[in-house]
Amino acid sequence: MLPFVIRRYSRSIPPYFRPSNLLSSSSFSAASAVPPLDRFSVVEYLVDSWGLSAAEASKASLSLSGLKSSKKPDYFLNFLKSQGFTDSHIKRIINISPASICIKVEPKFRSLLDAGFSQSDLVEIITSYPRILCHNMRSVVPRLEFWDRLFGSRELLVKRLKQKWFFGGSVEKRILPNLKFFMDVCGMSEEKAYQAMRNHPDFLVQNPDSLQILVRRADELGVARQSSMYPHLLITLYGISKEKFEAKHKLFTSLGWSESDFFTAVRKTPTLLNISQPEIRRKIEFFVKEVGYSPSFITQHPLILLYSLDKRVVPRFQALELLKSANLWTGKMSLLSYICLSDKKFIEKFVLPYKEKVPKLVDIFRRPSREVSV
Repeated sequence: MLPFVIRRYSRSIPPYFRPSNLLSSSSFSAASAVPPLDRFSVVEYLVDSWGLSAAEASKASLSLSGLKSSKKPDYFLNFLKSQGFTDSHIKRIINISPASICIKVEPKFRSLLDAGFSQSDLVEIITSYPRILCHNMRSVVPRLEFWDRLFGSRELLVKRLKQKWFFGGSVEKRILPNLKFFMDVCGMSEEKAYQAMRNHPDFLVQNPDSLQILVRRADELGVARQSSMYPHLLITLYGISKEKFEAKHKLFTSLGWSESDFFTAVRKTPTLLNISQPEIRRKIEFFVKEVGYSPSFITQHPLILLYSLDKRVVPRFQALELLKSANLWTGKMSLLSYICLSDKKFIEKFVLPYKEKVPKLVDIFRRPSREVSV
């Protein structure tokens, strides 16, 4: 997948401005003939023609101080409406990227159509990331093609475009060097690199120098680069500063963990570092005080900390305790074994068979969010 994308990206880009039957500028000639207005008021124009509120228009006008007539924005507005943009789409575009209403939008639109994106695709893409119209299409089209092929989903591409950081990363200067670093230096397989990019593109958009510093941090924790946990550790460390890492370290030790316990748990389940400090405290206190686990047991099974205390752990613990008190269950496995079961399996095994004898079981699991009926 990745070599194909890289080869595809390196090919020359076909001419942008091929004749297209989908677009015609003739219908906009009337708009482009509008003469400049005397004492043109940008704010009044945006309120009257674009439907902005006075506050929105005032804010947008700060980026349009050089606008002296409605000629260009009228053309822009009429063009977007002709391509299927709704009033809400258009308001979002001008609120996010006011300067875009003065550009020559038709050639840019045609470039994207020629690249294989449909008209409906472009409505979604431009509405999600209006600033795309302010970029040079010679850089925009290759980036869109690259991400589109890697994601394999227009829906996912549009979702990512809504995030401000996403489109800023250069494929040549950031993405490809990071891919090469993963595959050549870190021993990461094509599949792992692809999954990392698809699920965490923000991680792969970072500066290559920053990524190498991140790898050194991961190496210091003693996780082998070929380990299945290594990419998870890198992605987790990317989202947590050294200061926050140390704060988590101190919290765990204050709850009875040794330094060795902490690093062992992080190596086994790096994503536990993503849990908020209040939640960490709640979970460890529950497992120690209510369940009776020792800190060393939790260290050896850190996965238990990833489950929701309120939605999964506590209800299941309460259900098993009810069954035990009624002499209906004498399971000898650890609570962890039961927490790992899906909702459906747990309810089928521990709730449905006993709901007549222990009605409280149904009350514990009767929640609107649960898909399984009890």
